[in-house]
Amino acid sequence: MSYKRQEITPEQIRRQREFLAAVAERSAALPEKPRAMVDTYGCQQNEADSERLRGMLLEMGYELTREAGEADVIVLNTCAVREHAEKRVFGNVGQLTHTKKAKPGQVIALCGCMVQQQTVAEKIKNSYRIVDLVFGPQALWRFPELLLQTLTGSGRVFAVEQEDGAIAEGLPQNRDDKTRAWLSVMYGCNNFCSYCIVPYVRGRERSRRPEEILREAEGLVRAGYKDITLLGQNVNSYGKDLDEDVDFSDIIRRINEIPGDFLIRFMTSHPKDAGEKLFRTMASCEKAARHIHLPFQAGNDEILRRMNRHYTKAQYLSLVDMARSYMPEIVITSDIIVGFPGETYEQFQDTLDVIRTVRFDALFTFLYSKRPGTPAAEMPDDTPKAEKQRRFDELLALQNSISEEKHRAYVGRTLRALIAPGAEGDKYPLSARTNGGRLIHTLGERNTVGTFQNVKITGSNTWALIGEIVK
Repeated sequence: MSYKRQEITPEQIRRQREFLAAVAERSAALPEKPRAMVDTYGCQQNEADSERLRGMLLEMGYELTREAGEADVIVLNTCAVREHAEKRVFGNVGQLTHTKKAKPGQVIALCGCMVQQQTVAEKIKNSYRIVDLVFGPQALWRFPELLLQTLTGSGRVFAVEQEDGAIAEGLPQNRDDKTRAWLSVMYGCNNFCSYCIVPYVRGRERSRRPEEILREAEGLVRAGYKDITLLGQNVNSYGKDLDEDVDFSDIIRRINEIPGDFLIRFMTSHPKDAGEKLFRTMASCEKAARHIHLPFQAGNDEILRRMNRHYTKAQYLSLVDMARSYMPEIVITSDIIVGFPGETYEQFQDTLDVIRTVRFDALFTFLYSKRPGTPAAEMPDDTPKAEKQRRFDELLALQNSISEEKHRAYVGRTLRALIAPGAEGDKYPLSARTNGGRLIHTLGERNTVGTFQNVKITGSNTWALIGEIVK
């Protein structure tokens, strides 16, 4: 499939800023400052996209709210990876009927990967008349223009044309977190795993220019961010579409050279493109977190071939060995799909064998979700749902026992960790993340939020560590 790299020109961005100013002028003329809500589903890239949406809304004169009933504009940023996410979105859209009835001028917008699918866009057009604006990931940079068109026009606005997408720099951004930041280094995907809809809805791989990434990273460090996660559907493919000799390892090294006390994380790595240069770079860069998320999806070679993953079980295990040879303490997490079409119980055992061999620190596990339009959706699938669930539970039991044992080994150690507000109420008012990304529920002073502190680990469970800040 041919693809010509496209970059949005400064003139096109300037034009969007004119639309942004026009909406801001409308907002200023209202008797009360309008409010907007952005609700996000799915991956970290969607979170980063939502930060752009919030940034644009703020500059368009809106005040942000988390209450749908208060909002004059509601934006749902959707995910297409699993059926469950789509059902949640449609269920929540249905509930907005009540807010729209109470506030007839309310603008309801759907964006993101889910709506880029033509069947979904048609469903919204025909069955969800309360939705005023629909746009896909490739049109996100045009949000000011599309919102102004919705506010001033007489009809609904749909911008879901099939297009490869482009790079747009210079858009506003509003980050919720003041110490942890997402930094996109590339967009799209060329892998076409047989179960995945992402390449069809996010377009082909396109890398940001290194100087733009470095400029944003330097700005984040100056602003006090301590934990910067580099994002891409497959970060190891970074640079292949650029007209200069630069790859993802080079980006890590250049960011590592920025003065300051911060950590560099990244996701996601595809095993077919990860290699020795990446691990060597991570090991030699003191700011690179000792953690890699390396999805293997299945442990059987035939299933991997049908998934179109381009590596074998042996090659994956060799990668893990290489990573650990450079960084013995590295934390390794992964993704697994249970119940891929035609997978037998014997083939599933190969997946369990990988888990026993690697002993992952944590796994993100999913039951296979059929995605119309992907090759896997047409494959025969005669395994009953109950059997898939039984295998899923067997896998979870194995991984939970490994995670619990690994976490127990931290007890008594003191680890440097970045402190954040807690999610456990008064019992543990703070949380923290280790260099390897392990979650700690911790005790300590609230004025330590946003700083690195030494935390003594006093307990653990399957999912987290427990500790207290020590001087």
